[in-house]
Amino acid sequence: MPRGDLSDQSADLSALQPVLDVQNLKTVFKTRSGEVHAVNSVSFDVKPGELLGVVGESGSGKSVTMMSLIGLLPSPPADVKDGRVIFDGVDLLKADAKTLRSVRGGKIGFVFQDPMTSLNPVFTVGFQIAEPLRKHMGLGKRAARARSVELLELVGIPDAARRLSDYPHQFSGGMRQRVMIAIALACDPKVLIADEPTTALDVTIQAQILELIKDLRQKLGMAIIWITHDLGVIAGIADRVVVMYGGQIVEQAPVKELFGNPQHPYTRALLETIPSVRGPREDKLNVIEGQPPIMGAAPTACPFRARCSFRHDRCDRENPVRRTVGPGHDAACFHEFSHGA
Repeated sequence: MPRGDLSDQSADLSALQPVLDVQNLKTVFKTRSGEVHAVNSVSFDVKPGELLGVVGESGSGKSVTMMSLIGLLPSPPADVKDGRVIFDGVDLLKADAKTLRSVRGGKIGFVFQDPMTSLNPVFTVGFQIAEPLRKHMGLGKRAARARSVELLELVGIPDAARRLSDYPHQFSGGMRQRVMIAIALACDPKVLIADEPTTALDVTIQAQILELIKDLRQKLGMAIIWITHDLGVIAGIADRVVVMYGGQIVEQAPVKELFGNPQHPYTRALLETIPSVRGPREDKLNVIEGQPPIMGAAPTACPFRARCSFRHDRCDRENPVRRTVGPGHDAACFHEFSHGA
């Protein structure tokens, strides 16, 4: 997908208090061959009404990070070893099961990656939308049905009242994703986490879902965390971007700053892989040579060093911490790039 228009990403959210604040999150998977350090000291926040993009290759730790926040990972094998996740004044990592259940689907909505398998095939769409309304908001059967119709209309599904009686297999892929969004929005969450919600859809339906999210964000004013590997998508919808690699954040910046002045070699490499409609027809797509690391231990050196053209000796000895390179912009790299270079 081509880069989006960055011209409308101008909201200044820096003065607002975070609705979700994550500090030093660490998640490990225990396997037969040893531990896998999937999330390594990740810290970020998201402000009310902000759309935070989280980007990186498969295996960079994006989804595991977000599922760690609200206890969605099976334990074992997953073990959230350290960190703080502050939401509504409560540390979710220390919360009891009852509190987590009230947060999941109630105050924090989650849209999973694959609409084809995320809905239960044996229950009607109406039942699946009404379930969180009855559990989290205490609505009766009639009120839950009325709200379910409103939600389907909100996400653009025609003939909503009739379609409540349909099963997931009676909907197209794009319509199923709209149903998933309706379920996630059912209880008016403060934060919506969308885990690559357009990956399994064709380009036309992707564009429709993106427009839907923009519209819902304006209407509802919720914070959104959008997980993707596609920087072209992020350019058109995000206020701020977090770039992950090797289970850690290597760069974060406002979206226009990230595209105009990337300060980590991995971010630069990702940007160079975006196809251009203006290039010569014979141009080949750029690729990042090599493979992402398997984190068998907490990183003690730069995880990107094996694939980096700016590598030097210090990268083999130390894992760089994020340093401030501009307003709201930090990067975990020893190399200093000049502005616009």
